[in-house]
Amino acid sequence: MSHTHEHPAADGPDAAEGPEPAPGSHAVVVAGAGPTGLLLAGDLAAAGVDVVVVEKRPEGISNLSRAFGVHARTLELLDARGLADELVTTGQVISELSLFGAVSFDIGALPSRFPFLLVTPQYEVERLLLRRALKNGAVIRYGTEVLGLAQDAEGVTVSVRTTEGDTTLRARYLVGADGVRSAVREALGLPFPGKVVIRSVALADVKFTEQPSLVVRVHGTGDAFGFIAPFGDGYWRVGGWDGTRRGEPDDSLVEFEELRAIIERAFGSDFGMHDPRWLSRFHSDERQVPHYRVGRALLAGDSAHQHSPAGGQGMNTGLQDAVNLGWKLAAVLGGWAPDALLDTYHSERYPVGRAVLRSSGLNLRLAMAHSPWEVALRTVRKLVVRHVRPVTRQAVGEITGIGYSYPAERGAHALVGRRAPDLELDDSRLYEVLREGRFVLVLPAAGEPGESAPGAGFDTAARRTRLILAHRADGDTTREAVLVRPDGYYAWAGAADGPAIEAGITPWVG
Repeated sequence: MSHTHEHPAADGPDAAEGPEPAPGSHAVVVAGAGPTGLLLAGDLAAAGVDVVVVEKRPEGISNLSRAFGVHARTLELLDARGLADELVTTGQVISELSLFGAVSFDIGALPSRFPFLLVTPQYEVERLLLRRALKNGAVIRYGTEVLGLAQDAEGVTVSVRTTEGDTTLRARYLVGADGVRSAVREALGLPFPGKVVIRSVALADVKFTEQPSLVVRVHGTGDAFGFIAPFGDGYWRVGGWDGTRRGEPDDSLVEFEELRAIIERAFGSDFGMHDPRWLSRFHSDERQVPHYRVGRALLAGDSAHQHSPAGGQGMNTGLQDAVNLGWKLAAVLGGWAPDALLDTYHSERYPVGRAVLRSSGLNLRLAMAHSPWEVALRTVRKLVVRHVRPVTRQAVGEITGIGYSYPAERGAHALVGRRAPDLELDDSRLYEVLREGRFVLVLPAAGEPGESAPGAGFDTAARRTRLILAHRADGDTTREAVLVRPDGYYAWAGAADGPAIEAGITPWVG
């Protein structure tokens, strides 16, 4: 029997309008209850969208998860959902990443409220996202496997299998967040081009007798590659690859001694590792689907892209996919944005996925360098990253996610498409205000006492249901207005007067 969590639908400000859906019909069906699917479902439900998540595994979150790092940009976006501070208490804060034994990235000076990498098990992320999704009114159906789909002009019919038999669900849109073996991607007939880059990576959570400094390390010797990361509870996530062994299937048994020997070769020490609480094996691919959208079906997370483990960016990229897609689906379903807005999901997120593939792949290859030219390239990379500041900033921005921007139209303000920092506002901060899931129009602070605030003539903004009006904190010298999208990126910036604001925000909020 399949299990279902159900709560009353949220009555959000941007709730989709229209008649009640027929039985078995929903505004959105999300395939996959991993981090990407749960975040997306929570965002849609918070906006009043009727969303159901189908997950083929039984109810309950497995703690045998591979992802272990939450980067700064993801923490900012979780902060915009009121989850970041609680998540930080579940893990270990790391301010330095060490790659190849010599290149260290100091992320403690990031221009972010979260200038660190949080090392915490993936199941902690899932736990908070599941709680939020259910609280907001999402429906989760476990033991429900996607078999196929059929699209027409009005929606998608999704064929599913449960222990009670085969049936169908109807949705206006379907999102495949069902992982690297995505049934949705396969049903769409989309290729997943790429290649296996590393086979038979052994993985475990262990304790160390010798305690290294609290740094996430990635290192290799050519025929051995390893990484270690502290959870903060006495356990460390360790992973290793032995280039002298033939690749073994993911379901083959991992011997503790095998992993211990790999770590010793990669780092020169096994740190006295002992007491593994679990062991697993996986292989790493580099793949990306050519289209994130096919009609009324969209792909997100590992369904759309798979990355090497170096840098720990896989789960983070998927969560950021969900943040980009959620508000756009809500806008289209709410009737205040055209369907074409969903095309920008691919145009914005595909380049980011491709960039993550390149950067994480380069880091992995440098860690595994063994030929003379590869070792020489690694040496050059070390020197450049250490001493050329723009390259250092770019590398840190790529790893942490804060350096990525979205395309802007020619002639747009320089801020458009860029990540918005956590601006200090009169009585709050930007990412607290973004928790309402709306656009935020930020106007300059008022000047001397008695002086009206810039943009005061624009008196309709505060009454718009899709827009929140805020002012920069006193003392800020910025004299422009900025419009921040629900996903924390600048949509528009310009003069802080009524006509300019009206022209700038109308394409976004009507």
